Amino acid sequence: MALLETDSIAVRFGGNVALDDVSISVAAGRVTGLIGPNGAGKTTLFNIVTGLLAPTRGRVLVDGADITRLPPYKRAHRGLARTFQRLEPFVSLSVRDNVRVAGQIRDTWRRRGSLGIGKADPRGRGRLDLDRETDRVLELVGLTDVADRDVAELPTGQARLVELGRALMTRPGVLLLDEPASGQTEQETEAFGRLLRRLAQEDGIAVCLVEHDVGLVMDVCAMIYVLDYGRVIAAGPPDVIRADPAVIDAYLGSAEEGAA
Repeated sequence: MALLETDSIAVRFGGNVALDDVSISVAAGRVTGLIGPNGAGKTTLFNIVTGLLAPTRGRVLVDGADITRLPPYKRAHRGLARTFQRLEPFVSLSVRDNVRVAGQIRDTWRRRGSLGIGKADPRGRGRLDLDRETDRVLELVGLTDVADRDVAELPTGQARLVELGRALMTRPGVLLLDEPASGQTEQETEAFGRLLRRLAQEDGIAVCLVEHDVGLVMDVCAMIYVLDYGRVIAAGPPDVIRADPAVIDAYLGSAEEGAA
């Protein structure tokens, strides 16, 4: 079932076309990849989905509902969560508090009755349950050993996991990840791939991944969309994308050479 869909999204900045008739579908229970050269429009599409930009034309649907005109905070209430290409942790807080604060925010949403398709609340309603959920998420993303360190002290790879943990504390139905493996070691990337599969297959989250690590994308994604100059030039499972001449010419050739 598609939890997130974009329908014929177009974005123009003056005379420049950033996105042109982009339609993608992100299903529950699997990882969907969004790849392409720098400047292809991947982050712009994420900004449209999360409400940071308004499309010139087209619609954004979450669980079948049109959210195109909703502000970002109401999209979050409906189960959208996102990480950013540029790290934005709360540098004055510990790892634990960075993750925990997102749970406190979600608890406010729950009490106001404004939650949508996100995952069910953890058992109980008191502070102890919030602490337990924080500990669960820290363990899930592999940050238990550094939970009490200031996030400013962490290397980039671990800081990205803090942002992932913070997103997961909102218990999303749709999770958008913008270059989450950037700065990770090879071992960290392998563990991260296993985590993404678990989030999709066991927790049923619809994960959409923007990533330049081609090996990771091909390993974890069930469906891949390829953007070039703001248009979808190919869509399909990894084996189809690998063999597509247009994708090889526009992106995979240079991406795989750069990873070699």
